Amino acid sequence: MPRGRGRGVSLLYSDWGSYLAQVADVEVTGSGEIRVHRIVCAVDCGQIVNPDIVRAQIESGIVYGISAALWGEVTLNNGRVEQSNFHNYRVLRMNEAPPIEVYLRRNGEAPGGIGEPGTAVTAAALNNAIYAATGKRLRKLPIQPGLVS
Repeated sequence: MPRGRGRGVSLLYSDWGSYLAQVADVEVTGSGEIRVHRIVCAVDCGQIVNPDIVRAQIESGIVYGISAALWGEVTLNNGRVEQSNFHNYRVLRMNEAPPIEVYLRRNGEAPGGIGEPGTAVTAAALNNAIYAATGKRLRKLPIQPGLVS
């Protein structure tokens, strides 16, 4: 099974007028498990009114993006969704969260939106890091250990 450590980059220009660039540092173990070691995100969302809120939005979006990319599968059984809450829908826990660095680009442009872009760039950065680590390009989410082999 391929394994290794790699970095992946993703870029986004959102419909809300914000630009993001993200780098993910990921390790793929011999069993195909994905370990996210670090995420760095640069953000240009125009004029920033409250930088702490922008950072919090990006950090929480990245955590949600990691959760969705690694485990975000909703399954059906007899036409009903099997997941009903967080007890049976896997999300990243605090002790699993990697260090996240957010760098804000301040300028005088009109403010852009920042709610969803942090989530949107994460899966692409993770997939590109997995490719850098293993040489295997994944085409399906969520990323499961069997897909990396």
